[in-house]
Amino acid sequence: MTGAHGGSGSFALVAVAQRSGLDESWHEGAVVGLAADGTVAFAVGDPHVVIYPRSCNKPFQAAAMLRIGLDLPPELLALVCASHTGQPEHVGAVRAILASAGLDETALGNTPDFPLDESAAADIVRAGGRRAPVYMNCSGKHAGMLVTCRHNGWAADSSYIDPGHPLQRWINEVITELAGESPCHIGIDGCGAPAHALSLLGLARAFRSVASGEPRVRDAMTGYPQLVGGRGHHVTQLMQGVSGLLAKDGADGVHAAAMPDGRAVAIKIADGSSRARLPVMAAALTMLGIDVSGASAAWRVEVLGHGQSVGEVRAVGAMAEGFARLVATAR
Repeated sequence: MTGAHGGSGSFALVAVAQRSGLDESWHEGAVVGLAADGTVAFAVGDPHVVIYPRSCNKPFQAAAMLRIGLDLPPELLALVCASHTGQPEHVGAVRAILASAGLDETALGNTPDFPLDESAAADIVRAGGRRAPVYMNCSGKHAGMLVTCRHNGWAADSSYIDPGHPLQRWINEVITELAGESPCHIGIDGCGAPAHALSLLGLARAFRSVASGEPRVRDAMTGYPQLVGGRGHHVTQLMQGVSGLLAKDGADGVHAAAMPDGRAVAIKIADGSSRARLPVMAAALTMLGIDVSGASAAWRVEVLGHGQSVGEVRAVGAMAEGFARLVATAR
């Protein structure tokens, strides 16, 4: 698969970081926006570039699990879709998911880690704790997978994350349906689960499918955004600030969002930058007529100097008009 994920021609300049009045860093990426009817409203770079959506796949994996018997209240389902920050409410919810099938955290097959939330991680270290699978940001997804396996009488041992396991084969089928294309490659994600590769356009279509046609997933995520991310997490802030918006981030500069009316956006920042995707996403949503001015905490990315704000990351190039409209609206 060398080279399959797009060369320099797949990406265009989409964001710049400015420090003290001088542009310091430039970020290329690809962006695709879908109109309410599913047609491409705009594209920057190549919308067919193949990427790993990473954790942006979680809503699709959750939708697949629901179709074969996963039955959780919405607040726990939100954790199945989450890249949580490991705060106590997140960890407690993951344990509750497992307990619903008579399991505990020793069943988790994801990578051990400390919480992403610095305060929560410090509390664990202070108490003499160590990295553990339950603290890792993907533990909710893995808990959901284990419970789904138990419900269907499938092996709920370490094999549940093998691409050949019945659960993973089913997830692959559902992702194909939602995206309107088959994953062209399956790798290993950071948590150990299969990582399905899609085109950027396929990612946008899949988010559109979930937002408009998978109400249990949509309502869980939009109803409990604090569980999808956590305190200070930009995805949480974005969903809290934009009514009805379904949003999810993925590692290495991926971001996707959709409204129930079918409008959707998918982004890949070529260098994997997290900071660049936020203003680009906000600009793209604005270009689709979605008001994100109420979520400025999610898309205003400051550049710091000596602990003070000395600049910002802004969307440029084809995204500049959307960013200018966004800033003007937020003032």
